Amino acid sequence: MTPGIARRSAGTRALCVALSVLLLQVAVESTAVADPEPTRGVCGTTVGVPTAPEGALVVEPGTDLTDKTRFNPPGTTFWLAPGTHTLSSDQYGQVMPKDGNVYLGAPGSVLDGRGLNRAAFTTSAKDVVIRGLTIRGFVAERDQGVVNHDSGDRWVIEGNVIENNDGAAMMTGSGQRVIGNCLRNNGQYGINAYRFATGLTDLVIEGNEISGNNTGDWEAKIPGCGCSGGAKFWSVNRADIVGNWVHHNHGVGLWADTNNNDFLIEDNLIEDNASEGVFYEISYNLELIGNTFRRNALVQGRTRAAKGDNFPVAAVYLSESGGEPRLPARTDKIDIRGNLFSDNWSGITLWENADRFCNSPANTSTLSCTALVSPTSACSDPGIATAPLYSDCRWKTQRVSVHENTFEFDSTMEGCLALCGRMAVLSNYGTYPAWSPYRGAVISEAITFRQENRWYDNQYYGPWTFVAHDTSRRLTAAQWQAEPYRQDVCSGFGEGTTC
Repeated sequence: MTPGIARRSAGTRALCVALSVLLLQVAVESTAVADPEPTRGVCGTTVGVPTAPEGALVVEPGTDLTDKTRFNPPGTTFWLAPGTHTLSSDQYGQVMPKDGNVYLGAPGSVLDGRGLNRAAFTTSAKDVVIRGLTIRGFVAERDQGVVNHDSGDRWVIEGNVIENNDGAAMMTGSGQRVIGNCLRNNGQYGINAYRFATGLTDLVIEGNEISGNNTGDWEAKIPGCGCSGGAKFWSVNRADIVGNWVHHNHGVGLWADTNNNDFLIEDNLIEDNASEGVFYEISYNLELIGNTFRRNALVQGRTRAAKGDNFPVAAVYLSESGGEPRLPARTDKIDIRGNLFSDNWSGITLWENADRFCNSPANTSTLSCTALVSPTSACSDPGIATAPLYSDCRWKTQRVSVHENTFEFDSTMEGCLALCGRMAVLSNYGTYPAWSPYRGAVISEAITFRQENRWYDNQYYGPWTFVAHDTSRRLTAAQWQAEPYRQDVCSGFGEGTTC
């Protein structure tokens, strides 16, 4: 997607989604979810391509789609007639597309894995289209996906319902377009954007409804695995995540983890996710613009507060992530502007773990180094104590601008215990390994005062408090604005303003 397309107005996007729906002849049905924006609630629609295009092969229920695919050339279009379609009664029953194949579903066409088949569409074929199907009942293993299982490039996955599967609804390849799908109630993820070793480039995730995912509760099964949520992105360079409705996921809504770069997250409705709405972790260069965040992280916040944990759980969590001018991107910072935050557990937390850096035992992404250093072994004693490794061996929460946002919350929310309604920029006291040059308060001082992290021109409603430097420093709005922090210049608190 070009930058011009990425920055289309909300009205233009709504028109494009409406035109796509018209082309697919999608009939809107009633939905039990109250008050979504009309173009976002795609899970309340009937999907399908009503008639077979000229030249398409018609596939009736009971026909072996695997064989149909095998015995026809690349670029063949298949139209799946109404009814339930199944694959062989074998865990490896799967459709293996060839380059340019198109799979269209009529209204009422379902591809059902019956709790037997691991994946629906596999192989690394390129330019495959999947449109108008309901795909359910597949049992992908952890970290694997049902559609585009092998991360083929430039797939278009549009106007489908992919639900009630184990694992992820889909994997992604470079150049993939995921448009107007209902991705709900899958065991691990709605989207798993990951390809081992090579990473991914140029993703578009637009106009989807991503809800109720992580039904398998993977963080409870494997504490600290970082393997759950509505959508997860690993080592993706350039992604546009635009106009989606991300809600009621059992964990994080959108989670970018490990050396992602150049993300645009714009005009999304992100609400009622059990953990953070957006989690941007050890990654770079992000524009977070014009989104609405409502009631995120309430489950996680209440759980931690009940245990006496005072870490500032937030709707948007930046962990060791910041702007990096040396990496090509549409921005050289993290720009958080023009968003509405309403009744989330807290607002925005900027965090940097002093003990987490390349080649440190505390780095949970054990096989990864920063995007600025290779090999990982370079980040060791004694070289790490001097430039440029002293700076480049750690993922830094730096060059973050938080401005022109509206933050509101009700302090009477259940379980608050004075631990909700906070904004934070902080680190921990560095302790290990013994050769770390970041021990003590080095990183707390850096993230708070020296890494160009600024709040300004925001509007606050409610009794917000602020955390700076470390979890023990809780500040009033007046202290937050005063020396030595000088944050939220020209911001408004209630009906007042400080300018």
